[in-house]
Amino acid sequence: MSKEQVKKRIEKLRREIDRHRYLYHVLDKPEMSEAALDSLKNELFNLEMEYPELITPDSPTQRVGGRALDKFGKVTHETPMISLFDAFSLEDMDDWEKRLRKLTARKLDYYAELKLDGLAVSLRYEKGLLARGATRGDGRTGEDVTGNLKTIESIPLKLRIPSEDELREIGLKSGQAKAVLRAIQSGALEIRGEVIMTKKVFKELNRKYEKEGKPVLANPRNGAAGSIRQLDPALSAERKLSFYAYELSTELGLDRHEQKGKIAGLFGLRILNENKYCPDLSAVEAFHDHWEKHRESLPFEVDGIVVKVNDLSLWPVLGTVGKGPRFMMAYKFAAEQVTTKVKDVVWQVGRTGTMTPVAVLEPVRVGGVTVSHATLHNMDEIGRLGLKIGDTVVIERAGDVIPKVIRAFPELRAGREKDINAPEFCPICRSRVARTAGEVAYRCVNPECYTVNLRRLAHWTSKGATDIDGVGPKIIEQLVKAGLVSDIADFYDLKEGDLKPLERFADKSAENLVKAISARKEIDLARFIYGLGIRHVGEEMAIALAREIGHRISDIKDIDSVVNVLRKMTSVDLENIEDVGPIVAGSIYDWFHDQKNIKVLKKLEDRGVAIRKQRTENRERAKLKGKTFVLTGTLAGLTRDEAKAKIREIGGSVSSSVSKNTDFVVAGENPGSKYDKAKKLGVKILDEEEFIKITNSRI
Repeated sequence: MSKEQVKKRIEKLRREIDRHRYLYHVLDKPEMSEAALDSLKNELFNLEMEYPELITPDSPTQRVGGRALDKFGKVTHETPMISLFDAFSLEDMDDWEKRLRKLTARKLDYYAELKLDGLAVSLRYEKGLLARGATRGDGRTGEDVTGNLKTIESIPLKLRIPSEDELREIGLKSGQAKAVLRAIQSGALEIRGEVIMTKKVFKELNRKYEKEGKPVLANPRNGAAGSIRQLDPALSAERKLSFYAYELSTELGLDRHEQKGKIAGLFGLRILNENKYCPDLSAVEAFHDHWEKHRESLPFEVDGIVVKVNDLSLWPVLGTVGKGPRFMMAYKFAAEQVTTKVKDVVWQVGRTGTMTPVAVLEPVRVGGVTVSHATLHNMDEIGRLGLKIGDTVVIERAGDVIPKVIRAFPELRAGREKDINAPEFCPICRSRVARTAGEVAYRCVNPECYTVNLRRLAHWTSKGATDIDGVGPKIIEQLVKAGLVSDIADFYDLKEGDLKPLERFADKSAENLVKAISARKEIDLARFIYGLGIRHVGEEMAIALAREIGHRISDIKDIDSVVNVLRKMTSVDLENIEDVGPIVAGSIYDWFHDQKNIKVLKKLEDRGVAIRKQRTENRERAKLKGKTFVLTGTLAGLTRDEAKAKIREIGGSVSSSVSKNTDFVVAGENPGSKYDKAKKLGVKILDEEEFIKITNSRI
């Protein structure tokens, strides 16, 4: 190629690479695989190396490769990056609006934005080219981190120039549109936003660092901030950070704050599509409550919302006071990490005898609820934390997850703290506990332990097993104390007359309970196996075991036939089942060779408990056998457990993460990062209607 041809090729490559950057990082509509895009970048890089005089500052090759710095330079912000006042309740927001109404009689409406938990930065563009990027610093002076910000793909090195028609379509007047175009083409623009690390990248990096023996990142926010403050841009590039714009701080003569985000999007910057116009505080509260409840579905961390007066002409009227502007407010979510003290450690006993240490805490509000207990998992975790009774700790509660201790502060000890010792005896039955070689858990091995038996009985009646309506832990304990139930077969001996003398049992409730138990006498094989409470056998393992039994018996008629098959299988036979290892195989083998368990199974059969005949599959359902499904978002007509049951009914399996081996992702309302990954990997995505259609196929 001649030099002129090379120049034209380079220009085409830059345009194409930047177009795909815009499609992927701004519109979330990739048209090209990462491998193909990397190939284009490689071609561009090689051409520029051959003709270095053709390199320009906005070339995609200039994102990475700057030299490592000795220190960051200082930058004075033209407009201070001031911090916001915080609100923690609707009452706080009402008080804020009352203060605003004292300063203006005009109508107040708002624009609500998700408050990203990352690092605030300012980008300066001159004639459309990225000239400088700086951290917030103290609000007036920040650090020049241009080289590091260039490594972030969602930050354009050259702004896209929208047409005047595009600007008019988002509500700008002709004069405003012209002012925006003048600023981007011949003037300077300052754009502010947040640099973040997504949850997915955070997990991937920590897995990588653990394998390499390196210190892991504490959280995504620290990961983002630490990455931007790396003196070597190449190290920042490895962290795969993202940028979301939330403010155009250059005066452009706009009317409404909501216009700023739309303009930033037209410039080729990534914006949050979740942000929303709110006509009043009631709408603000609804937006806040929705995202406080659903923040776990987002691919990034958020710690609240930012509420801004939408009418920009009111901003100078309302002004600033002290540290922040009156026309904005950060409305925080309930804290998910707080500090408290460990008062004691108690041991809880599970259905298989596994003993779990639980921290007794000084009560504290976290994640919107008062917490007084947190799981410590096992003695290995206590050792990792270096925890003692009396320590000040950080506890975390995310979504509906049980609170857990994530850090202790030994430097705050007063000298009165006590060591946490492994248990010697079960706190319930006082039997000596055991720890199996190769396992972290301590267990009560007494099969007659009162709590172990209660948990075992509750497991049999749980949703994943027989799903007997109205038989919860309190009812079960009442039945055990009355001497009516001691094993799972005893449920099927209950008569209305047995129940009526008990507290909380009237004629109708006694009748309903007996009917509910009788209605669950026929049960799917996988649910039956899961309900037995065999150690290490969860729902997925029970399904795998049921499939293996189905391969060995053409027509499963009763419990006895199932028992015969399992008793004939050796540990080696069991290990040949997919995902069954030596420990699980040993647990299954031991359970079905314990005569006490065999007697209970015989009692179940004598009382009419039967294995439900497996439904013959039609051709469409047969195609789905062995397929892997992932669920994301909220389904309108099904609970998560019901959706899983439908998948298992057709012979599919449920996974918690999306990979190249995933066959279908079922997406409900507000899908999370799994949806994005499915799109990226080309995995088939089903909406709720499609999912119900394929799983409801009949003969």
